[in-house]
Amino acid sequence: MPPFRRIALALAASTALVAAGPALAKPKAEQAAPIAELVKAVDIPYQSFTLDNGLRVIVHEDRKAPVVAVSVWYRVGSKNEPAGKTGFAHLFEHLMFNGSENAPGDFFEPLEQVGATDSNGTTNMDRTNYFETVPTGALDRALFLESDRMGHLLGAVTQEKLDNQRGVVQNEKRQGDNNPYGLLRYEIFENLFPSGHPYHHSTIGSMDDLNSATLADVKKWFTDHYGPNNAVLVLAGDIDPATAKAKVAEWFGDIPRGPDVQMPKVTVPTLPAPLAKQVFDMIPTTRIYRMWAIPGLNDPEAVPLQMAMSVLGGLSSSRLDNAMVRKDPVAVSVAAFAQPFEDAGILIVQADVKEGVSPQVVGRKLDEEIANFLATGPTADELQRAAASTLGGTIASLESVGGFGGKAVTLAEGALYSNDPAYYKTELARMAKATPEEVKAVANKWLSRPAFSLTYTPGERTEGGENRGGAVRAGKVAEAVAPDRYWNPDLGDVGPDTGVGAATSIADRSQLPPVAQLKALDFPAIERTTLKNGIPVYFARRDAVPTVQVAVSFDAGYAADPHDALGTQSLMLSLMDEGTTSLPSIAFAEAKERLGAQIDGSASADETVFSLFALTPNLRPSLALLADYIRNPAFDAQELERVRAQQLTRLKAELNNPRAVASRVLAPVLYGADHPYGIPPSGLGSADAVQGATRADLIAFHDTWIRPDMARIFVVGDTTLAEVKKQLDATLGAWKSPATPKPEKNFDVAIPKPQPRILLVDRPKSPQSVIMAGKVLDAKGGDDLEVLRAANDIFGGNFLSRFNMDLRETKGWSYGVRSGISDDEGRVTWVATAPVQADRTGDSIKALREDLAAYLGDKGTTAEELERTINGSVRALPGSFETSGDVLGGMRSIVKFGRADDYYEKLPAIYEAMTAPAIDAAARQALSVDDLVYVVVGDAATVKPQLDGLGLTVETATP
Repeated sequence: MPPFRRIALALAASTALVAAGPALAKPKAEQAAPIAELVKAVDIPYQSFTLDNGLRVIVHEDRKAPVVAVSVWYRVGSKNEPAGKTGFAHLFEHLMFNGSENAPGDFFEPLEQVGATDSNGTTNMDRTNYFETVPTGALDRALFLESDRMGHLLGAVTQEKLDNQRGVVQNEKRQGDNNPYGLLRYEIFENLFPSGHPYHHSTIGSMDDLNSATLADVKKWFTDHYGPNNAVLVLAGDIDPATAKAKVAEWFGDIPRGPDVQMPKVTVPTLPAPLAKQVFDMIPTTRIYRMWAIPGLNDPEAVPLQMAMSVLGGLSSSRLDNAMVRKDPVAVSVAAFAQPFEDAGILIVQADVKEGVSPQVVGRKLDEEIANFLATGPTADELQRAAASTLGGTIASLESVGGFGGKAVTLAEGALYSNDPAYYKTELARMAKATPEEVKAVANKWLSRPAFSLTYTPGERTEGGENRGGAVRAGKVAEAVAPDRYWNPDLGDVGPDTGVGAATSIADRSQLPPVAQLKALDFPAIERTTLKNGIPVYFARRDAVPTVQVAVSFDAGYAADPHDALGTQSLMLSLMDEGTTSLPSIAFAEAKERLGAQIDGSASADETVFSLFALTPNLRPSLALLADYIRNPAFDAQELERVRAQQLTRLKAELNNPRAVASRVLAPVLYGADHPYGIPPSGLGSADAVQGATRADLIAFHDTWIRPDMARIFVVGDTTLAEVKKQLDATLGAWKSPATPKPEKNFDVAIPKPQPRILLVDRPKSPQSVIMAGKVLDAKGGDDLEVLRAANDIFGGNFLSRFNMDLRETKGWSYGVRSGISDDEGRVTWVATAPVQADRTGDSIKALREDLAAYLGDKGTTAEELERTINGSVRALPGSFETSGDVLGGMRSIVKFGRADDYYEKLPAIYEAMTAPAIDAAARQALSVDDLVYVVVGDAATVKPQLDGLGLTVETATP
């Protein structure tokens, strides 16, 4: 998605990028940089060309890291599916990773060998994309793979592969359906878009349609839609246009043009009358929705609509937040957003009902606030804050060249949907120029139409997802249309097109291209200083974008929570977000928004961290706001009751989430209830403790643990250490440590001996079970665990691991299985997690035990696994530290575990020295099949009989 839409949805970080653009003027003292200047600075230079076969290619040069993002977008999605074939575009995406004629194995194997990062594929209504970021020397291999599946796929597609991936996709559907609100996707599209509309059905499709997909369907889908003339290829990163043109012509030039793809006519429907529906689900509180269909992303009204929703319910200081959560707290949370797709979109306004308040009262209040907003419209200040917040989020990800976001995504979306790779500039210009009058008029135009009102009520589901997602469902509203907007294939390419590509050539596909010389990781130098009160400061300069990231870390974390009052710290952090002694809640939220800054508090097991993302021109006032936030929280008593209700709701939500429930049960069993880590890992605590916490308790926790002699400050970005020290000394440097001794966490508590068993948590009617198995290792996070982590990668740590390939790719019982070693300062755990279809729960545990026993026995690391693990680990390092956020995380880890500054630069030598016997020995020393504790969250009536035959004691558990 281009930047504004992504931020409005509060999904992943936005995707526009700043290259060399106009210099940003430094604002005075507490003033924010002008929006117009920030918009002008957002620029992604590119060149484009088109091959004779119709493949459009876009190249962006970015030399900051020795990696290239490869992103291939096909203009085909679920809207292209005929009746009876729902879910097929997504099913086909899965098949595209199962090998091609000249690369017959799993595509993740050669990509992992070269150290690819962000390697994946996705499908939505409008498109299917495939992407990976690879070291520059491995670009030919990535282009070989992408071109081979574009032009040489069908000979490798078999009935066995189709059947297997059908099972994987069906488990992906079950996994999504099994979560709270998992059926919402069906409700939205089936009710806003009438039967027969291309957006009516879910991208995941229906079980019946997935079961009906044949091998002939697969081949026809490929030949009809996957021609080069229906695709866009973006290369972004360490490459120049001339090199890109030669390589793309070599690998893609001989692929024949496919048939011209006719896009379905997509309209923007209007409900003929208001539509209301109530559904039941395992959720913490009633949620009320108001929904409308809206125009697609190319409509000039799309951006004003998104700005309207930001003011209404997107900003922290939004109209709905202020009216329904702060001033008259009838709701625990609210939201509003507009998400335009290519041809149409959805607009959603929602409110979570506060316990003890009538849903009817909240519904009326929600409608009143929407009506008030339509009557008054936004103010100029609200639009400025919406724009600043959007731009702050946009620039937050300016360094990424690819993956799920980044520059490659922005350019590809613009080319595919709007025939303009630079379409993000059109959107940002519309945002900067939007006036209160325009936004008010657009909001009234679209929100004054009949709404779909959906009420989600806590209770037992009356319908599962097995029969949902199909293209035709009876009883839906008739369609009333607004003018549709769809891609015009006759439009010429926009931007600096350098002409038709070079003459085609036939590439050598007899073997994978060799990997050229790769550049080693050059981790930024870590500079150090100390504030005048003794707080150490660690700094790394990264100037690719005008941003600065700061983390003020305290030696506290959830391990510091009082065991008789679990959840205290989470409640304290939430209350700190609600203002300082000089800035009440709304004023604090507005101050952040005007600066385009993000300030928040979080915790891990070991640390409590207060983070800042700031635009460099706004760094000084942003740092002052951060210091005020840390040092002078208001701890307002009235706000406490509001955040208490919110945390209790989050806690209820956690208790309805099967994976979270498994974690809550497992951690106290592994560590023991008295150990600092023997607590629910989310930190939300217990309802009784949260309900009983007082303002004095929160102040006492802050005074005890949040103090300068417990702090470390980490800074990465576009500034200097001298400048940072000057500004930090003026704020946090003046903070005095108390005279009381520093608190300590007690890690001397004995960890209980493992008692192997299965703890079963009943979750009736669950289509999937979540299996979690683990143990506490005799190791700490700062130990030399590289060899053991390599072993984990082989049997459970990544896509190609034995666990995942067995349960997902071979048996088709799961959407994905993973295992991992925690990164705690004290004793660490090894935990495996496997969401599996309910009727295969017992078989899956048996398979996991057999796989692990074989690995720890006589079927240890193979030569192929050793090569893949070493190559992937070494070659992925440069791409792993592409962004400032990556560097910040690496620097914090170095300091936390007392490692040398060049730790990451020395890792390749450690990896290359690994041997199969050493990896096997590390695994055998640390792990065993016989001392694991299992937690299973699923439908006991279905699951219990399967577990009774496994030879393990089965106990009933509650979270």
